Amino acid sequence: MPDVPETVVLEEGDVARALTRIAHEIAERNAHPAGHGQAAAGTALVGIHRRGVHLAQRLQPQLSELVAGDVPLGSLDIAFYRDDLGLRAEAPVVSGTQLDFVIDGATVVIVDDVLFTGRTVRAAIDALLEYGRPARVQLAVLIDRGHRELPIRPDYVGKNLPTARGERVNVRVAGLDGIDEVTISQARVLA
Repeated sequence: MPDVPETVVLEEGDVARALTRIAHEIAERNAHPAGHGQAAAGTALVGIHRRGVHLAQRLQPQLSELVAGDVPLGSLDIAFYRDDLGLRAEAPVVSGTQLDFVIDGATVVIVDDVLFTGRTVRAAIDALLEYGRPARVQLAVLIDRGHRELPIRPDYVGKNLPTARGERVNVRVAGLDGIDEVTISQARVLA
């Protein structure tokens, strides 16, 4: 199959700046009412497997520094919470959930790479609620590409990237792909 041409829309520096901005916005929105700059007790980051976990791992030290305290970090596997499980030809890839902290009463910021239809986020919320009852759930995404099918809106966005439905947004992170970048390409048509 021939390679599909891609247009780079975010390079390494752009991704780093977007994550820094998201960390600052999370710290500001979740500050103590007295305005001390520290995040309210119980603010945690939870990345959705795969790339959301890598993005959350990069946000966590920045956010911890901004709030002068440790921000818990977890990962969420949504493989069995997806609403398209029976429609997929291949078996789901199971990565495992890791939440080594209590989410009851916490503000949990779910982190993902791309927000498209909203179905992945719905699955993530369903999976998260199996582990407890957070006070608030917020959403941070590197890319918001539009085309929502569910009434889900991100709280923190690295970049709004209007796309056509026939386009594909490709997020690459150094921890998995050896490079930080976001590209757009035409969706591959299987023959």
